[in-house]
Amino acid sequence: MIKKGIILAGGIGTRMSPLTKAVNKHLLPIYDKPVFFYPLSVLMLSGIKDILIVVNKGQLNQFKKILPNGNNLGIKIAYAEQKNPKGLPDAFLIGEKFIGNDNVALILGDNFFYAQSLTKKLKECAKLKKGATVILHPVANPSSYGVASIDKKNKIKKIIEKPKKNFSNLAVTGLYFFDNKVIKFTKKLKPSKRNELEIVDLLNQYKKNNKLTAQFLGRGGAWLDTGSINDFYDASAFVSALENRQGLKIACLEEIALNNKWISKENIESAIKFYGKCSYSQYLLTLIKQNR
Repeated sequence: MIKKGIILAGGIGTRMSPLTKAVNKHLLPIYDKPVFFYPLSVLMLSGIKDILIVVNKGQLNQFKKILPNGNNLGIKIAYAEQKNPKGLPDAFLIGEKFIGNDNVALILGDNFFYAQSLTKKLKECAKLKKGATVILHPVANPSSYGVASIDKKNKIKKIIEKPKKNFSNLAVTGLYFFDNKVIKFTKKLKPSKRNELEIVDLLNQYKKNNKLTAQFLGRGGAWLDTGSINDFYDASAFVSALENRQGLKIACLEEIALNNKWISKENIESAIKFYGKCSYSQYLLTLIKQNR
């Protein structure tokens, strides 16, 4: 069972420059919410209540201004600073004490997920006891991603970072579920040519032990890496269109917490005071009226 979750919200954000010269990309808005609200919502939908957010050195207070603590969400939020980007698996070294003896999920702070049965799939992944699970999604340009091929039992046969020859159209998304061996495996990794620990190398450790399985968003599901300027605006347009059409919010943290019965309407009222007069607060007000 996955009890801990890590959001990797550091990095330089080179692909988004010059926007990211002054602001961490995870604090930029996707429609009406900061980017990192979306991966945080994914962990909460998974049922994970103990979360570590890894940020760049010197940017801690920027995140705390938006999300001071998890009390109003019924969850526990801790922060850790990363001095320099050292690759995705570095999150497990930074968060070793946080993880302890538990299994852990990792999600990239700029990844956006949407699917009709997303909550169900996430909760299935969070039941993991041994091994590792990755979320795969088809893409038109696999050479730009880590790509995997699978067998009939959804076990991963092959996984390569940015392959020159296409052998599969299934990209490895930025959401991973690991057992506690992830710390031991990470410590055995050697830096790549770009002097970083590579997530594909970590996943291949599990594959060697026949312990790497796949889950899928399904046809009609959406996955966007909002670290690129085009996907960033595509995600914002997507959220805007759905929310305005349906009247429902994507990644409303308070709504997820309320549906999970982690908080009460008093917590919602406190959140409204914190956010102030805005459309997000108006939506929270409707939640209170619906739960009377």
